[in-house]
Amino acid sequence: MSDSANIAVVRRMYESKGDPVVAQEVMAPDIVWDITPGFPGGGVYHGFDSVVNDFFGPLFGRFDVFYAVGEEFYADGDRVIAFGHYEGSTKTGTSVQVRFIHLWTVRDGKLARLQQAADSLVVDRALNG
Repeated sequence: MSDSANIAVVRRMYESKGDPVVAQEVMAPDIVWDITPGFPGGGVYHGFDSVVNDFFGPLFGRFDVFYAVGEEFYADGDRVIAFGHYEGSTKTGTSVQVRFIHLWTVRDGKLARLQQAADSLVVDRALNG
């Protein structure tokens, strides 16, 4: 795939705002989802089902709204770097906006790996005061 095709796959993920149908279409079944320690659900998840059930399930249980907004994209071969921010509203009504950087690996047109870095302190304060 070309750099632009890889960026298109990553952009599609963000533009879906977490649509599970799109997520299943763009993520590899064996995706590795590596979330910064300290971020809610921080850790490494293996496989699409684990990402959906073990990461997103608990995360969405703490927020009324939570999605990623991609702002800048850079590609080099199978790697795509995305700069952006998360938008969210907790179950208690606290709004949160958190910057992130995502390093994606694209394999055969699918998202095969995410490595995330984000300001987990901002999320913690929104969730816990």
